[in-house]
Amino acid sequence: QAQLVQSGGGLVQPGGSLRLSCAASGKIISIYNMAWHRQTPGKRREFIADITYGGDINYTDSVKGRFTISLDKAKHTVYLQMNNLKPADTAVYYCNAENVYLDDYGGPYNYWGQGTQVTVSS
Repeated sequence: QAQLVQSGGGLVQPGGSLRLSCAASGKIISIYNMAWHRQTPGKRREFIADITYGGDINYTDSVKGRFTISLDKAKHTVYLQMNNLKPADTAVYYCNAENVYLDDYGGPYNYWGQGTQVTVSS
């Protein structure tokens, strides 16, 4: 069907930057929006940002002005540029594709990436 493959992440010092990528592949006809979430142990997965293929963008308040979400529609790839990172940003980051329509399989379907660890520490 389809899958999301994430890349990026790792260890960075406070104030540093990282860029996450998430590529959707498969027999995709259309996607409504792609998003980033994060999760720390013992807590619920938290919404960070999303972007529709129409260009609408939303951010959670804690990342506004520091994180930037962008989308390469032709490649079905969403990016998250994270600047001025703080220890509180330490989490496993997940990408998400919502309302995905597939050739031969219809839809809509929702997919999640495999998750990638981001650690902000000195």
